[in-house]
This record gives sequence, structure tokens and C-alpha cells, in this order.
Amino acid sequence: MARTKQVPSKRQASSEFFNKEKAEWESSNGKTKTNGSAIAKSAPVKAEAGVVQLVIAVSGIYASFLTWAYLQEKLTTTRHGPAQEVWHFPVFLNTIQSVFAGLVGVAYLVLSTPRGAPVPPVLPSAGILAPLALVAVTSSLASPFGYASLAHIDYVTFLLAKSCKLVPVMLLHVTLFRRRYPLHKYAVVAAVTAGVAVFTLHSAGKKKTSGRMGEGSAAWGMLLLGINLLFDGLTNSTQDHVFTAFKPYSGPQMMVANNAMSSLVTGAYLLVGPAVLAATGAGEWLGVGAGEAGELGAALAFMRRYPAVWKDVLGFAACGAVGQVFIFYTLATFSSVLLVTVTVTRKMFTMILSVLAFGHRLTGMQWLGVGLVFGGIGVEAAIARRDKLAKEAAKKEKSG
Repeated sequence: MARTKQVPSKRQASSEFFNKEKAEWESSNGKTKTNGSAIAKSAPVKAEAGVVQLVIAVSGIYASFLTWAYLQEKLTTTRHGPAQEVWHFPVFLNTIQSVFAGLVGVAYLVLSTPRGAPVPPVLPSAGILAPLALVAVTSSLASPFGYASLAHIDYVTFLLAKSCKLVPVMLLHVTLFRRRYPLHKYAVVAAVTAGVAVFTLHSAGKKKTSGRMGEGSAAWGMLLLGINLLFDGLTNSTQDHVFTAFKPYSGPQMMVANNAMSSLVTGAYLLVGPAVLAATGAGEWLGVGAGEAGELGAALAFMRRYPAVWKDVLGFAACGAVGQVFIFYTLATFSSVLLVTVTVTRKMFTMILSVLAFGHRLTGMQWLGVGLVFGGIGVEAAIARRDKLAKEAAKKEKSG
């Protein structure tokens, strides 16, 4: 009997995506995708890790990212010298961090490759170059808007809003990729949005600086931060597409590629920026360091005047790079359920650290806003944990 050759169906790029919280590919209806038996068989079941590995993973994430956040707030709020100068060179700072993270990523990629196996290429095909370039551009553009917002809002508001990345990611998936979400996700977005609104409104009301001027400044800061979150959402959505369309593409590969290309983008800006800033005045408007010398020259001059800043800059870069490694280590060693839990609690501890270390005072309504935000995020994490454990239990029953 003759065989009939089946014509493979064409896979739509937007019909599935990589869920970073669950570390799985999912279809648009929320079901897990395996892309055939070859990949399904090649994904080994994670062995039970020991207590020592658990302590290393959790401690590494907490230590690196709590220190990273502390140094970020210290850099952007500390006043130096008689002129009370404040650090405002975000592109220079991100360039140092991306270069450092790229080098750490190369070491991690090499060390995580099994002995005897070739090191996976960072650019496995020419087609991956365009989406990776988009990731580099959007991640590089996001930072200046985020740092510019700090001139108009306090760091606690900044932290709270940055904890709401689910909102722009969902917005982009719904509008661009026509993806539908379960009802509870929309409820989480509503709670998070309401929490940020309550916190911001009462933060603006607490400031007695020239009435409308204070409220207008806070509104402008939230607009800048909203642009930052939109670029963050586009970055995450594009990374989801890369993991989906070019699988298997690992986290260490993405870490090297993203940081290397981001370094090229921000490095080019630092070199050609003086001419652009002089012609347009965009640096003064965004607060990213204008002047005849450009941001590179201004940042180096700032650190010559205040050499102690070098320690914070290098510490910030090191913590960001090491933190990325611990995230990928946790995903590779444990179930992603642990990473979801650690991420949510880490954000809460970061806000508490900021309140304690820098003397922020929150009103009762602001604490209500914080509760709405982290309550919504906690519900999302709990549901993700429940679904993940249910899937793992079903797999065990099926294999047993």
C-alpha cells in the first residue's frame, strides 16, 4: 500500500508564544505546545535539586537584584558637592551594564554547554537578526524615559509602576497578536492599574509644591514612565516571538545577543549623541545629559569630580549581569514555579528596602495602592503556580 505524503501546515508566528513565567511555549488558547516529538523527547525532566542549590538560587536573585535596585536609587537621588549635582546619565550607565552582562553571558553560555557539545551560536540564522535588533533598540530606548520620569516622581512610585509589566505585555499581545486571555488576567490588570492610580494620585496630593505644578509634574512623570513600560512590553513581546519562531533558542544565547546588540546601539548613541543633542536639544528635554561634550563626556567628567560614583556604577552593572545568570540558573535547575514566587516577593522586598533605606513615607491610601498592585500580582502568581503544578502532576500520571 503506497504511502501518502502529508503536506505540512504553515505555522503562524503569532499563534503561540513563550511564557516566561511558566517557561513553556503556549498556543493562543493557553495550551502548552511541544512542536513535535523530537523537542518533547529532548526536554529532560528536571531532577530534584538539593537544599544547597535552592539556597544559592534564591539568595543569588535576592542579593543581586535588591543590591541592584538600591544602587539604582542611590545613583539617581544622591546629591554631590556644593552644587548638589545628581547623576543623570542613563545611557552611559546602561552601556556599562550591557557590556558587563554580555561578557558574563558569554562565560555562562560556554559553561552551561554540555562537555563535548559545540557552543550554540548566538545568531543561529540570518532571520533572527531583525527581531534581536528590535529587542536591542526597544530596550535601549526604554531606559532614558524611565530615568527621566524620576525627575517628576519618587522612586517608590517608579518601583510600583515597574512591577506592572504585565499590563503593557498583555496590551501588545491583544492588539498586535490577537491573543485572548482568561478572565482572571483582565481582573489582575484592573487591580494593578487601580493600585498604581491610587498610589500616584495620593503621592501627587501629598506634595504641596505649587498645587497644579506638583500634579502636572507627577502626570508628566507617569507619562514618561508609561512610554518606558510600553517599550519594555514591546521588548518582552519580541523576545517571546524569538523564542517561539527560532526554537530551540536558549536564555544564555538571548542574554549574549541582547546585551551585545544593546551595547552597539547605546555605544553608537554615546559617540554620535553630541551632534544630535546640539542640533535638537532632545537631551535637555528628556533629561539624559546634554551639553557640548555629550553624555559620554559629561558622565566621565562627573565621575572625575566624584570618583566614589565609579563604585556604584560598576556595582550596578555587576549586580544586573549576575542577576540575569541566577534567573536562568533557577529556570534550568528548578521548576519555573519557584521563579514566579521569588520574582513577586523580590519586588515587594525591593519596595520595603527603598522605604527603609531612603526614608520614604507612605500614606494609608498609598499602602492601599501597594496592596492592590501586589495583591493582583500575587493572585496571578498563585494561579500560574496552580496550573503549573497541575500540568506536572498530569505528566507524572501519564508517564507512570
